[in-house]
Amino acid sequence: MPRPPSQGERGSRVSTPQTTVVIATRDRAAELHRTLTRLRALRPAPPIIVVDNASSDDTAAGAARIAGVQVIRLRRNLGAAARNLGVTRAATPFVAFSDDDSWWAHDALPSAERILTAHPRVALLAARTLVGPTDSDDPLNQRMAASPLGHPTGLPGPSVLGFLACAAIVRRTAFLEVGGFSRLLHFGAEERLLALDLAAHGWALCYADRVLAHHHPSSARPPASWRLRAERRNNALITWMRRPWHRCAVETADLLHAVPRDRETRRVVAGLLRRLPAALVRRSRLPSEVERRVRILEHADEGESSP
Repeated sequence: MPRPPSQGERGSRVSTPQTTVVIATRDRAAELHRTLTRLRALRPAPPIIVVDNASSDDTAAGAARIAGVQVIRLRRNLGAAARNLGVTRAATPFVAFSDDDSWWAHDALPSAERILTAHPRVALLAARTLVGPTDSDDPLNQRMAASPLGHPTGLPGPSVLGFLACAAIVRRTAFLEVGGFSRLLHFGAEERLLALDLAAHGWALCYADRVLAHHHPSSARPPASWRLRAERRNNALITWMRRPWHRCAVETADLLHAVPRDRETRRVVAGLLRRLPAALVRRSRLPSEVERRVRILEHADEGESSP
């Protein structure tokens, strides 16, 4: 269940930052430098922790040369779970995630601090993400604004069970309570599992359209096919870790049915089977109320995909 807010979370707005920015990165020295320059220009300037996923270029060294930036250098790539180390190191009540190709608008962090301080049930704010030099709305913005879960009384925005990791602000105690991002998933759909676990522990997650993040997608990205394969594999693993047995059977049967005719699905299933024993060790069924909300979202998605 949600814990009472800490001393740092209570009271009115203060001049010192209450939010640490955590960035996990790998082999993107130039883009990370741009992001850090933007973040250091914020007022008040937030503490920044960069977790370097075993880069082979100047990423870690370049970040360490910037004042106000702490760098954690890893010997191996932990994927999304590298962010957990940054949150553990943070000394503020709130943590904002950026990627090496994203940063926060000038008033985003103080706005989020005010919202989270006023709403102690809320563990995570999903920001409105503006993409590229034209500041186009990410398609996920509208989906979250029109969330089928509605806007419950007492919450600062529409209730959500998903977010973009490069544009989210969390309550540090809540994040640590649920264990952060999963190491098993490595990368892809990691936000979904964290959202489910926060909700399962009684926390609320909301879309906050007045909190703005900028995302300029990197040109040095893995192939789209790789990302889609990782997300399909991880979504199947999340089902095995958190959903009812019959749902596990249905989704896995759908994958197996496509194996003979689709090479990509064969690779998804191979990755799923390698990780399935570890997933089952981590299995913990969602509370009935959270499962109900998951089904509401699934039915809404099915309706959108219908002709």
